[in-house]
Amino acid sequence: MVEKLMFYFQYPFVWYALIVGILIALCSSLLGVTLVLKRFSFIGDGLSHVAFGAMAVSAVLQVSNEMLFVLPVTVLCAVLLLRTGQNTKIKGDAAVAMISVGALAIGYLLMNLFSTGPNLSGDVCSTLFGSTSILTLTRQEVALCSVLSICVVVLFVLFYNKIFAVTFDETFAKASGVKTDWYNLLIAVIIAVIIVLAMNLVGSLLISALVIFPALSAMRLFQNFLSVTICSAVLSVACAGIGIVVSILAGTPVGSTIVAVDMAAFGLAFLVGRMCRR
Repeated sequence: MVEKLMFYFQYPFVWYALIVGILIALCSSLLGVTLVLKRFSFIGDGLSHVAFGAMAVSAVLQVSNEMLFVLPVTVLCAVLLLRTGQNTKIKGDAAVAMISVGALAIGYLLMNLFSTGPNLSGDVCSTLFGSTSILTLTRQEVALCSVLSICVVVLFVLFYNKIFAVTFDETFAKASGVKTDWYNLLIAVIIAVIIVLAMNLVGSLLISALVIFPALSAMRLFQNFLSVTICSAVLSVACAGIGIVVSILAGTPVGSTIVAVDMAAFGLAFLVGRMCRR
């Protein structure tokens, strides 16, 4: 196994996949704690369906770089979800369900009507559950992903105190003069960027697991917000790295393997947490 692993690590595409996978896992874990505590976990799932619909439209329009189309559309829908959930009669989970299911249905309909490849079922399955495209990344795609990931990390660090305040007591933060609407918007935009980055890694249906599982695992072990965030980031990066290596060695789907490792980590953290409390 070691010899096989050393053989694969001679190729640049393996290093590209590891770099992108670790960066995406790091970004996903940082805001996962905030989404869980604010009970916004369903937003990640909704935006992933929107990204699927946008990707189907870009395929029909034959856009050369799908990310340049999918990213603005997903960010726009994140803003609309936030505004729709707060200021209209369609509240919270109902707005997310309406937009996400509609985008998923329209995306699949467009892919059927304007099929661009001979294997429609394979294309849909790859988009929903991840594909091997993470192992065929170019240097330009790695650079773009790295820049966006660094931007997400820098924004989180710069506005950490404000995100912390909005996460735990939004009403008090607003009374204290914090522009809570602006920071909620920032969180939604960052989540949209993470969703688009993670599409090639785990697929649109598995993105929520990448965001939620590390946060839930860290909450089984720690109680402090900063400790939970750091632990979530470490667990997410470790699980992504292990999942990618296992998928390369075993020939399993990358996204499903990473989520399976995340689930195993959650089970282990749950047991350790129970034992520590006893």
